[in-house]
Amino acid sequence: MKLKGFKFSAVEAAIKKPGRLDLALIFSEIPAHVAAVFTTNKVVAAPVVISRERVKSGSCRALLVNSGNANACTGEQGMADALSCGRRTSEALGISDEDLLIASTGVIGQALPMDRFKKGIQPLVDGLSMGTLEQVSEAIMTTDTFPKLERRSGEAGGVSYELQGVAKGAGMIEPNMATMLSFLVTDAAVDPAFLREAFAGAVDGSFNAITVDGDTSTNDTALVMANGAAGNPVIKAGTPEAAAFKALLDEVLLSLAKQIVKDGEGATKFVQIRVKGARSQAEAKKAAKSVANSLLVKTAFFGQDANWGRIIAAVGYSGVDVDPNRVGILFDDVVMAANGVFRGGDAEAAGSEVLKQKEFNVTIDLQLGSGEAVVYTSDLSYDYVRINADYRT
Repeated sequence: MKLKGFKFSAVEAAIKKPGRLDLALIFSEIPAHVAAVFTTNKVVAAPVVISRERVKSGSCRALLVNSGNANACTGEQGMADALSCGRRTSEALGISDEDLLIASTGVIGQALPMDRFKKGIQPLVDGLSMGTLEQVSEAIMTTDTFPKLERRSGEAGGVSYELQGVAKGAGMIEPNMATMLSFLVTDAAVDPAFLREAFAGAVDGSFNAITVDGDTSTNDTALVMANGAAGNPVIKAGTPEAAAFKALLDEVLLSLAKQIVKDGEGATKFVQIRVKGARSQAEAKKAAKSVANSLLVKTAFFGQDANWGRIIAAVGYSGVDVDPNRVGILFDDVVMAANGVFRGGDAEAAGSEVLKQKEFNVTIDLQLGSGEAVVYTSDLSYDYVRINADYRT
């Protein structure tokens, strides 16, 4: 079913280099409720400063986004450039500046090529009748190897609605809010307070549960726009319709988050790290993140080396309560260690076979409580170094 009341556009502005879409626009024909989360990095890009302030109103009409240049650490000029680009776009759309959000991704510390940016704005607006969300997903890619999209359909009060989203990210990935960007749009009518609560929760279980390299970007932005064009009764907290909408939101964000990890720079493995039996859910997540970010663990995954000792060590320095004599570690269903003791050569051989798979699970049981959490990560390969060594060239 078609998403109602939204239009999309993307153009090639050659912001970093020609030959690809790199400037995109999402436009709602009517005012939309908006909820967003941003990077917790103390160093933030100009677009984040602007959008973080504008979303406080709870509504917007459009999002302007570019790849190829983060417009971060660019001083007063960077802020002026972002505002100028936004103003030109809002004027072309016939909307207030305050109704336009801005996002950028790319190289840090370089000024926007304003001449190219400005030339792209009018064609971008003119193309709204022909553009697609797929083109937006392509335009926001940097080192991504594939565009990331997800869709779900729902129903409220007998009226069907659509929820669609895109994301980008492959390196500088450990969102902690939320380089990554993600934009969701829905034609459902959703109570704004519930939308904010549901979105924050969905982000915590998805983008805040992934890591590629442990780096939190200056530009991380995730947002959802709900314009109500489907015409359904407003979805409010505490109703069956709210539970159904939240489930769809969780599904879309988790799918996009997993796509980011699978497209991690140089990644050859997709790994689910599950910690259970922790004192609390927070401690479980902290331990899982420690394992997921360990360079020694990630390189062992790449080398298909069933080195469970690196995993228990990462748990040990994570800062959570651990009794090494209780810890159990499994690779899929293969028990590598029980009560802190290695299960021997047969287990290592079987564990190594698990690590040859493109996707596998690591389960760590601390046996101290009921806290449980999952973090998704990738391995660390030679290509990660190559990609990031050449990123600016």
